[in-house]
Amino acid sequence: MLRGPLYEDGYQPQLSGHETFPLRYGWLKKAFDAVRETEDDENNRSVFSADDAIARFGVGKNMVASIRHWATAAGVIEEVSGERRIRCTEFGDMLFGEGRLDPYMENPATSWHIHWRLCGRAEKTTWFWAFNHFPALLFERDMLVRGVVKLAGERGWTRSSIATIRRDVSCFVRTYVAQPVSQHASYEDALESPLTELGLIKPIGRRDSFRFVRGPKPSLGTGVFSYAVADFWSRFSRTTNTLSFEALSYEPGSPGRVFLLDENDLVDLLGKMESLTKGIYRWSETAGLKQFIRKRALTTEETLNLLAVDYKAHIERRGLRESFG
Repeated sequence: MLRGPLYEDGYQPQLSGHETFPLRYGWLKKAFDAVRETEDDENNRSVFSADDAIARFGVGKNMVASIRHWATAAGVIEEVSGERRIRCTEFGDMLFGEGRLDPYMENPATSWHIHWRLCGRAEKTTWFWAFNHFPALLFERDMLVRGVVKLAGERGWTRSSIATIRRDVSCFVRTYVAQPVSQHASYEDALESPLTELGLIKPIGRRDSFRFVRGPKPSLGTGVFSYAVADFWSRFSRTTNTLSFEALSYEPGSPGRVFLLDENDLVDLLGKMESLTKGIYRWSETAGLKQFIRKRALTTEETLNLLAVDYKAHIERRGLRESFG
């Protein structure tokens, strides 16, 4: 039986919003700065739609909409429930605000965390489906299109035309695979997505053929990985303090699937998480039963501190320290 958030009743697919533009360097900070400057306004959502938005962001109207989309999807800004206001998140503030841990997105931890936000949670349908449900490592663009079209038909999703899905899949591929740029391309068009540097998807052979790259991820830090485990656990099972190795490896939305890790790589990272959290999370292998055990769930502040670990150089300069009670 197929399982996971895409198959839950009431799931609302998201197959558009990016205006066909993948995330680009500089966009998240532009969105953060614009929202921070207008955060006291009761209707600051208009910062992305006002007459001066094109001049403020220095891009066309469709790109302004795309900037807002990606800043929201990456968890840098968020809408205030019941209001016409947008605010900056704690993660956004950590990167671009007073903390300024990575204002220019130079640390791979930022890209890894954004990848987790896009593919470890089910808000972006194609992204989640591709990393968590597509059954092969090798694929062609049209294979992803057919898969999402089939899923949309089975689930009865409206407003999920083939044309819409095709554009979404195209944007997905461009998010992770660098594209050749013509000499006539504008400056914005020449910018690649920062997620291309993660090396999670590689082109192979003829045009439109690709492969997911499973195996060790040297640039994936223990902090981002640990955050992902805690985040996955909070959604997979809020009450249990024991999680099977199989769930961490193969469940939709699990770190094993989203980061394309082999079992040995996953075990290694779980061991590092045990050390990082000072035993709050610990690996157990008894009588052949592999599982991860936690003493308690971490607080929101502690999970952000997990992320901060991978910005060690920045942390030391500012005198910050991670702490787990």
